[in-house]
Amino acid sequence: MKTLKIAAVVCAAVLSLGHAPFAFAETARVAVSQIVEHPALDATRNGLLDGLEKKGYIQGDNLSFKYQTAQGNPAIAVQIARQYVGEQPDVLVGIATPSAQALAAATRDVPVIFTAVTDPIGAKLVKDMAAPTGNVTGLSDLSPVAQHVGLAKELLPNLSTIGVVYNPGEANAVTLVDLLKDAAAEHGIKVIEGTALKSADVQSAAQVVATQSDIIYAPTDNTVASAIDGLVAAANSADTPVLGGSTSYIPNGAVVALGFDYYSVGVQTADYVAAILDGEPISSLPAKVAEGSDLAVNRSAADKLGIDVPASILDRASRIMNNSH
Repeated sequence: MKTLKIAAVVCAAVLSLGHAPFAFAETARVAVSQIVEHPALDATRNGLLDGLEKKGYIQGDNLSFKYQTAQGNPAIAVQIARQYVGEQPDVLVGIATPSAQALAAATRDVPVIFTAVTDPIGAKLVKDMAAPTGNVTGLSDLSPVAQHVGLAKELLPNLSTIGVVYNPGEANAVTLVDLLKDAAAEHGIKVIEGTALKSADVQSAAQVVATQSDIIYAPTDNTVASAIDGLVAAANSADTPVLGGSTSYIPNGAVVALGFDYYSVGVQTADYVAAILDGEPISSLPAKVAEGSDLAVNRSAADKLGIDVPASILDRASRIMNNSH
């Protein structure tokens, strides 16, 4: 009789805990694969870790948080995915499209949460954002490209050409350039393209594009992001301003940028991971575009290029950098 009472008390205690699936487990195991290290993706990872802590999952206590970067190489991302799947973590997290694709291809059993992925449907991660099936869901960071083109016109009213450097091997980058072409065409603007298959190619491609363009658009392409200093240097040598698809490009010298707060994207990603750890099925977690965007201005970069940033942009900016202050 005493045994039955003890069992009943234990069951009641389990049901009263918010994280029931892991209430008596030693640790919840989360394995993160990131395609390359650059400020936006690093901020996403940091936001994820902090967001999990707010949910009660604390690294070194009840959370094992494993992280590897593929150093910009999709083949390494595949190797990381296979290693992780063999270790059978509770949740896999893919930061950026190539890493998410590698994880999704490696398993049909372990839940995969993607984040900072431009086009989840185009990347074949999900068929329907609202109703994910299988073991994959997460967050998109689809850039507001039409707003970027409008911002470029606002900055430079006589704009006729926009240059862009991207990696055609990244599905997310191809999607962004297609959106750029569509948005630019509506304004009668010509798009000048340059391609870079690896980070070392970005600066030389930007040197060519910068001489033919009124402004260079730096998309949330992982290859470009990992070499943003080289792109900005090439643009500046031609007196061509850079418009960033991510506000993380502002400290590197982009004149204006409109994009996500990637730390916040990471925190939002933690909601998905914690839900899985708490026992929610993938089917109850629709994939969606992350919330929130910021407009940032680098007045010092604008001054160096002799650009007078309109008050209409400055008034909307959530952050203004000015090295003279």
